[in-house]
Amino acid sequence: MGVPAFFRWLSRKYASIVVHCVEEKGKECNGVRIPVDTTKPNPNEVEFDNLYLDMNGIIHPCTHPEDKAAPKNEDEMMVAIFEYIDRLFNIVRPRRVLYMAIDGVAPRAKMNQQRSRRFRASKEGVELVEEKDRIREEIIQRGGYLPPEGVKERFDSNCITPGTEFMDNLAQCLRYYVADRLSNDPGWRNITVLLSDASVPGEGEHKIMDYIRRQRAQPNHDPNTHHCLCGADADLIMLGLATHEPNFTIIREEFKPNKPRPCALCGQTGHEIKDCQGTAREKQGEHDEFADSMPASEQEFIFIRLCVLREYLARELTMASLPFPFDFERSIDDWVFMCFFVGNDFLPHLPSLEIREGAIDRLVNIYKDIVHKTGGYLTENGYVNLERVELIMQAVGVAEDNIFKKRKEDDEGFKRRMKDKRKRMKVEQRGPAHMTSGQFAPQALGRRDRPEAVQNARHQAFDMRMQSNKDAAQSLKATIKNGGNSSAGPSGSTDGRGMKRKADDSDSEPEPEDNVRLWEDGWKQRYFKTKFDVDASDDDFRKKVVQSYVEGLCWVLRYYYQGCASWKWYFPFHYAPFASDFKDIKGMFTDFEKETKPFKPLEQLMGVFPAASGNFLPTTWRSLMSSPESSIIDFYPDDFAIDLNGKKYAWQGVALLPFVDERRLWAALADVYPNLTPEERRRNSMGSDLMFLGKSHPLFDFIHELYRTESQESTEIPAELCHGILGTLNLDESPILPDKLVTSPIPTLRDISQNSAIGVKFKDPHFADEFVFKAVLLSGAKMPNKVLKPGDWEKGNRESWRPQLGFNQHRQQAHLDQSGFRSLGHSMNRNQRGSGGQYSNTPPPNAYQQGNYRAPHSGGHQPFQHSRQNSLLGTPPSYHQPQYPRQQQQQQRQQQQQYGGSGGHGWNRATQSQPSAYQQNMSRGQAGQGAQGRAAPGGYQQRYDDRRDNRGGQHQGYGGAGRGYPAPPASRRYEWN
Repeated sequence: MGVPAFFRWLSRKYASIVVHCVEEKGKECNGVRIPVDTTKPNPNEVEFDNLYLDMNGIIHPCTHPEDKAAPKNEDEMMVAIFEYIDRLFNIVRPRRVLYMAIDGVAPRAKMNQQRSRRFRASKEGVELVEEKDRIREEIIQRGGYLPPEGVKERFDSNCITPGTEFMDNLAQCLRYYVADRLSNDPGWRNITVLLSDASVPGEGEHKIMDYIRRQRAQPNHDPNTHHCLCGADADLIMLGLATHEPNFTIIREEFKPNKPRPCALCGQTGHEIKDCQGTAREKQGEHDEFADSMPASEQEFIFIRLCVLREYLARELTMASLPFPFDFERSIDDWVFMCFFVGNDFLPHLPSLEIREGAIDRLVNIYKDIVHKTGGYLTENGYVNLERVELIMQAVGVAEDNIFKKRKEDDEGFKRRMKDKRKRMKVEQRGPAHMTSGQFAPQALGRRDRPEAVQNARHQAFDMRMQSNKDAAQSLKATIKNGGNSSAGPSGSTDGRGMKRKADDSDSEPEPEDNVRLWEDGWKQRYFKTKFDVDASDDDFRKKVVQSYVEGLCWVLRYYYQGCASWKWYFPFHYAPFASDFKDIKGMFTDFEKETKPFKPLEQLMGVFPAASGNFLPTTWRSLMSSPESSIIDFYPDDFAIDLNGKKYAWQGVALLPFVDERRLWAALADVYPNLTPEERRRNSMGSDLMFLGKSHPLFDFIHELYRTESQESTEIPAELCHGILGTLNLDESPILPDKLVTSPIPTLRDISQNSAIGVKFKDPHFADEFVFKAVLLSGAKMPNKVLKPGDWEKGNRESWRPQLGFNQHRQQAHLDQSGFRSLGHSMNRNQRGSGGQYSNTPPPNAYQQGNYRAPHSGGHQPFQHSRQNSLLGTPPSYHQPQYPRQQQQQQRQQQQQYGGSGGHGWNRATQSQPSAYQQNMSRGQAGQGAQGRAAPGGYQQRYDDRRDNRGGQHQGYGGAGRGYPAPPASRRYEWN
């Protein structure tokens, strides 16, 4: 789930950390799809070693997407997940390891949040159905039109939880997918694939972090390994920083706000379900050919460069004249720790610290002022110095009263601005008393399309008179309906005091009642009385809340740096204390209980599921959720309160659910455990990570020999055969073996008859419980070259930000100026609005929208070109000498005949004229290429090794250092004719 608003704040303050991904698209030739060759160099101009996938961030958008039609069945969901992984593999192109981690059973601290989220989802689903039925009935009574309600089974996203049949099927499908790619995709040939499914305990991202920690603690680990982690949670940024790996990148979907969503009743966009009027759907296209198509663009991806974030933090956290040596790595750990106070998955944020109010900046400033007094850093290797933390909290506590008052002032100012904005919008919508329309409508200055010529003015004037008559008739009907009182203006109504004003006409929105009123004196007393139902004078209770919160801070930091310290600890309150309550906290925490165990999968389902999702559980277990005689029926309330806690929306509030008592839960389950079937017992057991690799992998023969000899003992991996990876191997009970048929679990996909993959159980290296993983830079690590320039420090919200494509900051982007857009507007058919013109109902390609295409140059050498999307890329255009105007006209006519002869085909010609990214990379990376175009020896592997050897330096091209891009020509032209 992550930290709300954290990534938005981070990307605005440190804008240069974001890089847009360059994605090469597959081609299609004569109806045959040609996939991307991922063995070729990465078009982002950086080579990644390891790719880690937090699979739950992939499963959710593939099973219940928000911006496109949902899959019809479970098989389509699995295929969508496969295609999503293929896209990520194509973008990142890892050369060593692909690690896929699905959320398993989570620690108890996380289960409370999972429980809240799943109960909310169930409640919101029921409320949505009730609201749809109510609004549908109202619209039909008014005579509105709604499409017939289809019988469609609703997909319950709660099934994406360990222990369900869905997750078990997903694990089987991923085994098949990995075997298929290792057998048929050349880009996977030398990859080591690790799969940690939902049967392995732990959250997906933390299983990945545990793997990285244990591998970097080995003597064979490469300290310059380039990691890429895929996930949408904002806390992945803090997890990446906590590894102290110099080359760590995060890839995630680019967030695009205000995406149009169809109404749940009529299926049309532009309004929500509460505003649905039941109007007939407008025709989509000339013959309604776009009726079933949903306007959606393919989701794009961005990179988050943590090495650049480290540059920002180095400037911000560096402190002079300290009484102890400054250590940048330790200051990063302190920064990560301070971010926990504004929210995480395990603790509520402190009332006085809101990330939208600059809480992190406030904490950093206090930290830099106080650190001189603390005598050292707040944390070390995931362990907290509480005495120093107390100084920070007391400094925040002094400012709490002013923080609450300023929050109220800002909120009131925001409401005034929104009120003024609504008034302006009403005035603008009302417009002048008489406005001409059609051909006589006013045209805005500066529009790219010129005003249309007036045609048949007499007919146009007739249409305007008829429209005026219709408006008058509607006004008369409204007057009669209102009992003779006209609502057209003040002259039509003598006394409006008896008329009730509609909610839409109100200038203010109803707000939830806030009984705490933090901006008024006595806020602490009201807070504890309202939220905890105790008096603020009860110091023992306040100390208990603070102690639990202090334990939580220590648990979370240990979880990020050392792994799960306790599977059973959780914060037993819904609300956090104030910063000023952190007094004498030094002795509040000693250590956590040792050797705790996680819940089993079905036990976790009982702890997090509402009764409405009981169909995913065995029948006898399900009855414990709904039977009045159940001893734990109080764990599953049918309805529950949501405290907005000063927020505006329900999803921001606190779900007041009872906490699950694990001892009562286990006692109730003891009676139904014997009723489990063998299949259910298997799903309720703990699994193991799996390792897959192909025949060309150096470790293949070693594993194959283990199966041939039927070895029953754990075997250590020879590090020299697997990129320095260490761990133990055990034979799988149902293995994937070479030359054995792999049956497809999806009917629409073929079986793998010529399998060349092999699978085996894998376990990370074991360390003693007292072992401490060091949060330091490893010896031999090469720091990347600095990316930020002096002007980048002042960027952020104050300057216009332009996206960077790929990791080369000198990559040049093509764009159209105003003349180019005017020329494009002339070539499009403007007169047939909504139904004419070949591209009138089709958006431009995604690649063009980013402004990434550049037409061929007329200079005397091959210029630098690039492309972000290569879905239609062909071969590079041949070089021609400059031609005379007549020759240019002849060539343009030939091109028009070749591409259909329509001026609107400029899109296709632009994309067809671009060379493929790999061909350009090859030409740039050929060292020692002469005038005859002879390629340098060594091929791709040599260039890849060069880039790895120079990883500490600036990436200048595929041939290593010193082989950068040629300078662009002095003048350019955009030829779109």
